[in-house]
Amino acid sequence: MCRKCGKPVLIAEVYRTTVCADCGADLHSCINCKYYAPGSHYDCHETVDELVSDKERANFCHSFSLNKDFSSSTSNAGKEQKARDAFASLFGN
Repeated sequence: MCRKCGKPVLIAEVYRTTVCADCGADLHSCINCKYYAPGSHYDCHETVDELVSDKERANFCHSFSLNKDFSSSTSNAGKEQKARDAFASLFGN
């Protein structure tokens, strides 16, 4: 599934140059990876050596694996943001 438009990805393999057929977004990107985890080291559950600064653009990551189900990561993202907001409010930010 494309994280940008939400449409299903109907191809078997995603390469660095693969784009979404519906919206044209890069598919081999952090936001479309099953290891993408905002708040983790470099926002990734895998051990990566370098920071990928633009999480929506294609990259050369060898750990990339297309996330086919964003339901769990989407709900966690909302919980994480609420927790960050609550923590920030404690210190008046």
